[in-house]
Amino acid sequence: MVAHCIETTDATGTKCKVVTCSGFVIDSEGGLIVTCAHTLEQIRHSTLLDTGSQTVSGSFIISRSKDGFSIHPVEAIKSCLPRSDLLLLSPPTASRRSFKSLPVSPYPLESGRTVRAHLITEITKSSSDWEPWIGGTAKTWARGMIKGYRDFAGRESEPGTYDALNHMLFAPIPTPGSSGGPIVDEESGAVVGVILGSRMDNRVEGVRGWGVPAEVIFEMFSLPGLEGKQ
Repeated sequence: MVAHCIETTDATGTKCKVVTCSGFVIDSEGGLIVTCAHTLEQIRHSTLLDTGSQTVSGSFIISRSKDGFSIHPVEAIKSCLPRSDLLLLSPPTASRRSFKSLPVSPYPLESGRTVRAHLITEITKSSSDWEPWIGGTAKTWARGMIKGYRDFAGRESEPGTYDALNHMLFAPIPTPGSSGGPIVDEESGAVVGVILGSRMDNRVEGVRGWGVPAEVIFEMFSLPGLEGKQ
């Protein structure tokens, strides 16, 4: 879980705002975490930043631990693709060994392929598919499939062609707070997409999950050393 926080104090007292989303580690050393960018934008445009004589803010990575959960401050933002709604974070060096990474595939799946989406919710679900996660939340790897791709103009795109695969449609519809979480190929176990939210596809298909293909993640790096672009 990634949390962006603001606390401000003025004559009326102390006010706080916290926006949370999901994220996942993509390198074996635990030094890089992929998440969505729009939650950070929500905090940056909060009116709390313009009020109060004492204002502090920060971003934190919250992970499960033997004692419940651990909080790690974000050390740096390594890269960002605002148009694709992706953010690359770096946790403190001392915390990196406690994170487990996921493999990332640069190859998009065809429509109809089965995937697992990492979804979270408030811990009110009684189904055995949900398990306790962090704080008062629960998580599940929901089974679904790739429904298609779109370019930035909203036109349909197809893998294996010269089409730009800027966004992906998938099922199931993600729950609030799942933005930034991984979409994993059920067969290989590799990340093939990142959850951003949900959008209306058309009147016939209705609302679908909205994300970006994992190949977009590689645009945040300078090859061949995979150093994060500034």
